[in-house]
Amino acid sequence: MNVEQPYKEDPLTKNERARSNFVRDLVQGYNEPDQIRKVYLDKIPKHIVQFWDDPNRLPQDVKECMESWRKLEQSGFELQVFDENSAREFIKTHLGSRFENAFDKCYHPSMKSDYFRYSYIFVKGEFYIDADDVYHGTSIDHLFADGRLKLQPFCYDIETAQMVSQSDFVIPGANKLSWIFYFNTTPLIAARNHPIVERVLLNATKALEQESKKELPEVQATTGPGILTRSILEVIAKEKYPEETLRVVHNWEKTSTNMWPLSYRNDKRNWRLSNKQTYRAIGQSEER
Repeated sequence: MNVEQPYKEDPLTKNERARSNFVRDLVQGYNEPDQIRKVYLDKIPKHIVQFWDDPNRLPQDVKECMESWRKLEQSGFELQVFDENSAREFIKTHLGSRFENAFDKCYHPSMKSDYFRYSYIFVKGEFYIDADDVYHGTSIDHLFADGRLKLQPFCYDIETAQMVSQSDFVIPGANKLSWIFYFNTTPLIAARNHPIVERVLLNATKALEQESKKELPEVQATTGPGILTRSILEVIAKEKYPEETLRVVHNWEKTSTNMWPLSYRNDKRNWRLSNKQTYRAIGQSEER
C-alpha cells in the first residue's frame, strides 16, 4: 500500500475521518501481493449463501435478483438460501447461545442478515451475497482462488447525499472533504476463521449486548458497514502488507449490482426507513 503522507491520527481511534483516510489509501494504493500467506493458500469452496428473513414474504423483484445467481450452478457452484429460523439454528449449533441471543437482538431483517453473514462466513467460509444483488454473468472463479477476505469498497458524498462512482473514487489522489470511504458488507468472501470476520462478529456481538433503554442501536454502526470497516482497521492497520489479508475488489459493479429501486424499499423492510425503530413485518400487528 502506498501512503503519500503519514497519518496525523491513529485510524484505530473513533475519528471517522482518520478511518476514512485509511480506507482511501488502501483502496487507491492497492496492489496484488507477490505471494499469498500460507494460511490463505487453499481455495474457497464454490458455495454461495443468501438470506431473506421470511420466504413467505419474498417480493417477486427480489426473488428475480436471487434467481440470477442460479446460472452459476452450471459452473459447479452450490447455492443456499437461509431464512430467520434456519439462520438462528445455524448460529445456535455452530456458535452457541451467546451468539444466538445477539442474533435475536437484531431488531430489523437487515441486521439479522448482517449478523448471519458474519457468523456463516466465520464458521464455513465461502461467499455471501445480498438478496437484492443481481448477477451479470461474469466469471467469479478468481474470487475463490485463495482464502483472503474480499470486499467491495464504497464512497459516500455527504454533501450531495449520493454514492460516488467507483471509477471516480479509486483514482489515486481522488478525494473531497465530504467523501467518506468504507467497505460494503456485500459481497463477503473469505476462508473460514478469517481474523477480520472473527473480529467483526465479536464486535457486532458486543454492540448488540450493550442494551440502551433510550433507543435502539443504529444499524450501520452495530452490524453494517460501519462496524465492518472499524473491525478491518483493528486487524490490519498495523500490518506492513494488508493486501496479504484483504483483497480490495475493484469493478464489482461489472459482476453484480445492488438493485434500486425495489418494491420493499418503500416500506419498513428497508432498514433506512426503520433505523432505530422496532421493525413491524408487513401484515403483522405484533412487533418482531
